[in-house]
Amino acid sequence: MRTRGGISYPRRGVAVNACNTAAEKRTSSTNCKRGKPDFTAGEYMVCRKRNRLVSTGKKGDTDLFDSLPDDLVISILCKLSSSTSCPSDFINVLITCRRLNGLGLHSLVLSKASPKSFAIKASNWSDSAHRFLKLCADAGNAEACYTLGMIRFYCLQNRGSGASLMAKAAISSHASALYSLAVIQFNGSGGSKSDKDLRAGVALCARAAFLGHIDALRELGHCLQDGYGVRQNVTEGRRFLVQANARELAAVLSNPNSGLPTRAWLTWNPHAHPNHRHPSENGPSGCPLLSDFGCNVPAPEAHPASRFMTEWFAIRGGSAGSGLRLCSHTGCGRPETRKHEFRRCSVCGAVNYCSRACQALDWKLRHKEECAPVERWVDEDGEGGDDAGGVGGGEGDDVIVES
Repeated sequence: MRTRGGISYPRRGVAVNACNTAAEKRTSSTNCKRGKPDFTAGEYMVCRKRNRLVSTGKKGDTDLFDSLPDDLVISILCKLSSSTSCPSDFINVLITCRRLNGLGLHSLVLSKASPKSFAIKASNWSDSAHRFLKLCADAGNAEACYTLGMIRFYCLQNRGSGASLMAKAAISSHASALYSLAVIQFNGSGGSKSDKDLRAGVALCARAAFLGHIDALRELGHCLQDGYGVRQNVTEGRRFLVQANARELAAVLSNPNSGLPTRAWLTWNPHAHPNHRHPSENGPSGCPLLSDFGCNVPAPEAHPASRFMTEWFAIRGGSAGSGLRLCSHTGCGRPETRKHEFRRCSVCGAVNYCSRACQALDWKLRHKEECAPVERWVDEDGEGGDDAGGVGGGEGDDVIVES
């Protein structure tokens, strides 16, 4: 048979053989180019498919995390950092891989870190811990600014840098930073007695109390009762004190992690002696802040910065320096920055406090049972203390102990 151009079609058997020959040539040439052994095309196709499946599985295992965008990973890390319960939770994420280490130190992630991320023990303090807190503070984390500020001001004795960091946290409406600055103003910490500013301390306390800080509310109530830095108003001051007690009781009752039975919190004993606490044999030891009404609530949990300072000075023999004393309230940890900066108990002279709030808490917690009147107590330098019974604070001034 011929085509229109006059060319004859090849025979059927010859055409099939020619096609097979051409296919074998293409297969052999391809195999030579790829360095594959010269076996049949069917076996080579099966081998290609198998290699393709194996290689795809390997790529999926390594590239699944790398394929996630950075914004999504940073968002996940922000959620993780804001919910950490201890510093190791966040550190374990950073040491997982190089990418998590880089993205975990992003300023947005550090700014969202939870307060428990900075609960560093004084025995583990190092330059690395200092740099980590500094990174978080530079990222705008108010809790890191406050914690590092307290450590620098009281422990490292870098007064200017510590006060500026606490002020940075206070600008962000950090209640604890506002209250700490108020204590510094009341005592003139880091300076002399003439550096005290009572009106500034009251203003900072009022701001912290407005933000819900219980110690600031209690301090403000005592200032109003005693006319300390503000016009005296006994009725309003007493109302603030009752409100502080009620807020503390509500905070304990609403805490699901306290692990204490409600019966131990609310115990009614109308015949209890006003100067003695009667804890139950099987019940937990608590701080009866509402003991006048028969309520017994657990002692409030100390801030990580306060726990750090307590451990810091305990390692150094329980003293902040020559002739400098620590606040006797176990949950405070503040030291004196000069001699006779804190106020002593006007009855026994054995304890001293940085603020009226610490005095009220420690009185209800333990000193109520330990305080014994002394006609004339002698300080560490051998000089007799003036039993003035005042609340002015500073050199030689005493603290009135409430019954």
